[in-house]
Amino acid sequence: MAAMGEFMEDHASWWCEIADFSRNEIGKDAHVVRETPPSPPLPLLIWHGLGDQYDAPGLHTIGDLAQEIHPDTYVHYIRLAPSGSEDRRATFFGNLTEQLDVVCTSLREDERIWNRNPHHQKVDALGFSQGGQFLRGLIETCEGLRVRSLVTVGAQHNGIAAIGRTCGTWDFLCKGAVAVMRGNAYTEYVQGNVVPAQYYRTLNDTKEGGGDKEEEEPEPVDEYLEFSNFLARVNAERKEEREEKKNEMYKARLTRLQKFVMVVFEDDTTVIPKESGWFAEVNRTSGKVTLLRERKLYREDWIGLKALDEKSALVFESMEGDHMQLDDEVLSSLFEKYFGPEKAAAEDGETETETL
Repeated sequence: MAAMGEFMEDHASWWCEIADFSRNEIGKDAHVVRETPPSPPLPLLIWHGLGDQYDAPGLHTIGDLAQEIHPDTYVHYIRLAPSGSEDRRATFFGNLTEQLDVVCTSLREDERIWNRNPHHQKVDALGFSQGGQFLRGLIETCEGLRVRSLVTVGAQHNGIAAIGRTCGTWDFLCKGAVAVMRGNAYTEYVQGNVVPAQYYRTLNDTKEGGGDKEEEEPEPVDEYLEFSNFLARVNAERKEEREEKKNEMYKARLTRLQKFVMVVFEDDTTVIPKESGWFAEVNRTSGKVTLLRERKLYREDWIGLKALDEKSALVFESMEGDHMQLDDEVLSSLFEKYFGPEKAAAEDGETETETL
């Protein structure tokens, strides 16, 4: 009997060990089962530049690159007309205020883009040349659109001071737009119908600046402030509108970006001045460049750029080459870093619950 008792005690201990082992292993398996599956990449909006169109093969090659880096990315190529040719025409002629409304409405109709749960799901955005400032304007004006990362390449966020584009021999759309702009960009008709004129910005830059930063930064001409249909509005340049807080909602929406990446071409001869892609001001008389952080736009935080900078969301990048000479390696690096799946809310610090 003593032997039987010892046998039972030994086996009881053995069975307890098995039970403990089983519980541990089951717990491990259960933990594996409970793990959250990988998040899909966020949808990507792409807005092309002047003279381009949404169905251009080169543009879709860029979309393919984004999908190669982040498989299953849904790419939405922004367009303003059903056909490629009409979409190209809309890059030269049209009213930007109306065009932004059209794009906002088209995004609402795309279930793969529009936010059915407005407090969580977002999209990423990539803008080339004028498409860069248009995407920023869209973020500011399109209620409910949530963008995580905005990447602009060769944009003109501070406008253009001259027309650097050379039109092709048979490019009558381009020649027509340029001719109208050179006549008088600051009229109600031109500002309502010629797209590049709506981010054309000239300065009172003939005076030498003094030691004060505000004196050194030239002011835009009165005609620009009075008639600008797009840029003066989305950059909050009209003092009366700032005093009436008409741009506060634009600012609130822009500051929700997690990253605002601005890429400038080092040898850009099309965007004049090229530093516009970084919101810099250039006095074309003296050649002085006033960087963003030295400008009133930033110091008084008219549209939220200072707030973005304070949370390390502003990124200044450059790319070798002339305008739109794209480097696949640089693009790949940008896509890997700023696009793809969304991080958990606890990681990205998202706490907002209000729909803007």
